[in-house]
Amino acid sequence: MLRNMQIGIIGGGNMAEALIKGLIQGGIAAGKIEVAEPVAGRRDFLAEKYSVRVSSDNGRVAADCSLILLAVKPQMADPVMAGIASAVTADTLIISIMAGATCAAIESLFSIPVRVVRAMPNTPALALQGATAIAAGTHASSEDMTLAAEIFGMVGKCWQVDEKLIDAVTGLSGSGPAYVLTFIEALSDAGVKNGLPRDTASGLALQTVFGTACLLNETGEHPALLREKVTSPGGTTIAGLQALEVGGFRGTVMRCVEAATQRSAELGKKK
Repeated sequence: MLRNMQIGIIGGGNMAEALIKGLIQGGIAAGKIEVAEPVAGRRDFLAEKYSVRVSSDNGRVAADCSLILLAVKPQMADPVMAGIASAVTADTLIISIMAGATCAAIESLFSIPVRVVRAMPNTPALALQGATAIAAGTHASSEDMTLAAEIFGMVGKCWQVDEKLIDAVTGLSGSGPAYVLTFIEALSDAGVKNGLPRDTASGLALQTVFGTACLLNETGEHPALLREKVTSPGGTTIAGLQALEVGGFRGTVMRCVEAATQRSAELGKKK
């Protein structure tokens, strides 16, 4: 069904580009994708690199398409909705990746009942390895959720949640890449502190995190079980783990996610 739809993307930034890349690699013809983007240079880039149709007119793209992906900053929600309102019908599916913008808030900007799916992807979608959660609005059908899951499955993996949990998703996976990058940087710094050249330390840190994630994904085992396999009695790993426990590593990570979750909820209330 998705392959027969005309897909409009409002906004041509990095996440929009990730979706374009994923859709095309997933078998969607470039001619089926139309992007509305105000910056001429960005429009030219997307048209040249991906052969998608581009426009500066949000309303025109919305009128052409039965599926609209909202990939704009949340503070642009009101003017963007006003610009596409006349083109949106009961047959239009709107999928929003605007952080903090609830389904109800988007629905309230239209004079007719609209089908809305809210999504929270993360930046690894740029490498087609994203983690996305989706939630249904008041009028979204199971078929709409299936379409949304198919789209975000093209840029990584997708989970369906109740919308009340989107703030927790934002705190965990939405902001999570920053936490992981900080951990990789810290591992690299530790290697340098202990005598490794920077490029060697950085390479080892990156491959260790990447390889461990791949191993966990491939085996499906609980992280604790895999950790036990590299933790020998009286060895180096248990000494390092003790230092993490003394430093409150796990508790700090949990507080980190909780703080980001609370901030997401605060931002949502301001919409």
